[in-house]
Formats: sequence, structure tokens, C-alpha cells
Amino acid sequence: MPLAESTFDYEARLAACARGERAALRDLYVQEGPRLLGVAKRLVRDTALAEDIVHEAFIKIWNGAAGFDPARGSARGWMFSVTRHLALNLLRDHGRETPFNEAHESAEDDDSFDAYAHSTRIHHCLEQLEPKRRNCILHAYVDGYSHAQIAARLDTPLGTVKAWIKRSLNALRECMG
Repeated sequence: MPLAESTFDYEARLAACARGERAALRDLYVQEGPRLLGVAKRLVRDTALAEDIVHEAFIKIWNGAAGFDPARGSARGWMFSVTRHLALNLLRDHGRETPFNEAHESAEDDDSFDAYAHSTRIHHCLEQLEPKRRNCILHAYVDGYSHAQIAARLDTPLGTVKAWIKRSLNALRECMG
């Protein structure tokens, strides 16, 4: 059962992973696996793909734990970033490699294709945002953080974070238009 975020030491678990302690990876999985799966599912809209992404994310977390730098951000944030990047890369790469064919002609496939096209478009629109503003949107709508939590994470005034989110949402709406 996951512990409260405030009592779970993500950095210590990553350091233990870097030393090859498998129990630390298991702890990270128990603590964050369900939330990382939720993030991946929201992005790729497919449970099986999301499960594959989370599996790959934990492999990257295990292999990359020694390279984690707490001066650049939180361990938990890094784990979410690894997962998001894998999901977004899959969407981007899949868009380049998947030809449109007759299989997309059924109503169910049309719905899936529309959802996929929509997720690819949002990825493109998110990439157009300045990185700090994009991070605000992702923290708010993918990680579920409040504006105050985002402000604290980014060491940015609350009013600035609120303005960035408002302007970024407007930019996304216009881009998705």
C-alpha cells in the first residue's frame, strides 16, 4: 500500500536503485505505479500501451537512477517526467510510422483514430508552449497539482503560475482550434 508522499523518500529509493537494490524499485513501483499508469493512460488512451509505457519507465528509472540529480528537481517529478516522455514519444513516433488504411473505416476505428489524432495535436500544441508554461499545464492537468503546489515546485509566484496557466490554456485552445 502506498505511503503518504510526505513520508515516502523518493530520493533515497532512487539512490538504492542506483546501488542495485531491487527492493527499492519495488517500493517505487508500489508507491507510484498506479499514478504513472494513470498518466500514461490519459496520454495514450490505451490500457495495454499504458502498461507497456509504465514497464519501460521503470526500466529507465532503474537504469537511470544513478544519473538522477536532486539539484535539478524532485525524484518523484523525474519519475513522472520519464513516463510522460515515453508516452509522448510513443505518440509522436506512432504518428510517423502508422499508415492510414482501410482498417480505419469502421465507426469504432474512426473514434479511435479521432482520439489518436487529437492526442497528437495536443502534443504538438504543448510543444509550442514555453517550457515553464508547458510544465505548469502538465503539473496541473497530468499530475493533478494545485496552483499553489505548482508555484512551490517551480519557485514562482502564485499569481504568475495562475497567469501562465490561463494564457497557456488559451494558447492551447487556439492551437487546437
